[in-house]
Amino acid sequence: MSVLKSPLSDENRRIVGDALQGALVDLVDLSLLAKQVHWTVVGPRFRSVHLQLDEVVETARQHTDTVAERASAIGVAPDGRAETVAKTSGIDTVKEGWSSDEEAVRILVGALSTVIERMRKRIQDTEQPDPVTQDLLIGLTADLEKHHWMFQAETVKGGAGV
Repeated sequence: MSVLKSPLSDENRRIVGDALQGALVDLVDLSLLAKQVHWTVVGPRFRSVHLQLDEVVETARQHTDTVAERASAIGVAPDGRAETVAKTSGIDTVKEGWSSDEEAVRILVGALSTVIERMRKRIQDTEQPDPVTQDLLIGLTADLEKHHWMFQAETVKGGAGV
């Protein structure tokens, strides 16, 4: 049930609402994962990785609010509760305890890869029913891909062809 009237048809609102809900959950979980790793990273590159993790958290949180407000605008109640995030996120959990700076980078590359893959599917799913939401998802995916690139660059060893 929606208390708000959307210009989208019921079917299109359902498709778009599902995409936005999935994006919301993944962004909430990404921000939590990045913050957890931020608190527990250790190693020679601690400071740079620590600060880079905060940038991911900031991006995810900013887009979380935008995604949730878009869902509300089309008459879909966003659900960012911990229980919902735990049940429906596509991101792997992180281990308890400390993470080396190299492990932290690998964790973020993996988490970002997962979220980006899922966002790209949502971009396809929303193309026809709601180009406005599709545009929102394209923009946030571009931001996530920038973070993905920067973390991947940390894993490249120097050598021939680089």
